[in-house]
Amino acid sequence: MPEMREITIVEALREALAEEMSRDPTVFLMGEDIGRANGVFNVTAGLQDEFGKERVIDTPISEAGFTGMGIGAALTGMRPVVEILFCDFMTLAMDQIVNQAAKLYYMTGGQAKVPLVVRTLMGAGRGAAAQHSQSLHVWVAHIPGLKVVMPSTPYDAKGLLKSAIRDDNPVIFFEDKMSYQVKGLVPVGEYTIPLGVADVKRVGTDVTFVATSSMVQVALAAAEVLEQEGISAEVVDPRTLKPLDKETILESVKKTGRAVVIDEGHLSYGVTAEIAAIIADEAFDYLDAPVKRLGAMDVPVPMAPVLEQATVPNVEQLVATTRGLFGRRY
Repeated sequence: MPEMREITIVEALREALAEEMSRDPTVFLMGEDIGRANGVFNVTAGLQDEFGKERVIDTPISEAGFTGMGIGAALTGMRPVVEILFCDFMTLAMDQIVNQAAKLYYMTGGQAKVPLVVRTLMGAGRGAAAQHSQSLHVWVAHIPGLKVVMPSTPYDAKGLLKSAIRDDNPVIFFEDKMSYQVKGLVPVGEYTIPLGVADVKRVGTDVTFVATSSMVQVALAAAEVLEQEGISAEVVDPRTLKPLDKETILESVKKTGRAVVIDEGHLSYGVTAEIAAIIADEAFDYLDAPVKRLGAMDVPVPMAPVLEQATVPNVEQLVATTRGLFGRRY
């Protein structure tokens, strides 16, 4: 067994960036306030001192501009990691991401590669209101040519980010801002996690929770509550939306016979709908109850904390929904 220590997601991400920059001189970082200010959430703290201003580059507030520069650098053999602080402002670079990064490999018949990582933040919970709190991961998951990663633990965050940086395709890497201080065990030595492989965070027999990003912690907490009522919940974390590990999800549902999909994106036309459809299409004969979904309310994220918390899925909602699958109403 490798030597392990407990660190936060912030620390795991910083380690991944530092290790990849040390390993590969073509890896460099760009983003707003990532250098002198150490990153708004301290993910890049100390990296400019260690690697210099030419590899940890503070940019103007111009997401379209520096994302386009990242694509250009990737086309010439570099491996840029671009930070778009809030995914709300990824919308300003959607032409670069969707029409350039995602399509150039296809449009050039494989002659051009875009090994670009876009790190960005998602999720409500900080009272940051409607323009700094969205979860827009399903937008880019809809686009062929992009890979989409959503870690929920320090172990996953480090291993997946290292794999994303080494990947020859553009990867959009979503980090939940409310999960940065989540702690977990991470190996001291080198490791990576392949993209497209889900992880069973908790083994169960009665119902499957398919949960993404911060909703994994919600699912684990709900599973503990339900365990006291005699309901055994299995928690499956896809870890990557593109590629999606359908096999692990379907194997779990076929075993338990019930499923709840939970994601912080808006409920309508979202991740939960896609995964629920896969389950209904490919595991229908194994289901003992309809597939249920929990997602954010279809409203802009409010600033007031009590209203903000009401818009995103929580433990109580997941517990109540699961009870309903078993005909329980208490």
